[in-house]
Amino acid sequence: MPTYDFPQDLRDAQLALHETRAHYEQYARTLPWSAEPMPGWESEKQPYTSFRSGKTASPGYTDEQAAEIARFKARILELGVIVSTHPFWSSVESGIVDARMALKHVHEQPAEA
Repeated sequence: MPTYDFPQDLRDAQLALHETRAHYEQYARTLPWSAEPMPGWESEKQPYTSFRSGKTASPGYTDEQAAEIARFKARILELGVIVSTHPFWSSVESGIVDARMALKHVHEQPAEA
């Protein structure tokens, strides 16, 4: 597999994108299932099983929760644009998909001494 000499600012932006996305997903798991207040529901019993799917009522997001979600999404979009439009990509002559995949995993490699 070819190696790429990614500029440090591109590496930093990709790592920030990974971290921001992980924090967003962790935060989103703590929120109610619906952003807007919604009543709960339970489905009808299905044949050959006693399982009934359903959800409890959702109070919706508070203004602070909605603002935090919007902040995360805006930062993820900003970092995605920085990474995808970085001038480095114009220097990759072929195998841009391989280069992009390598960038996504470059932070997993041990730092060079």
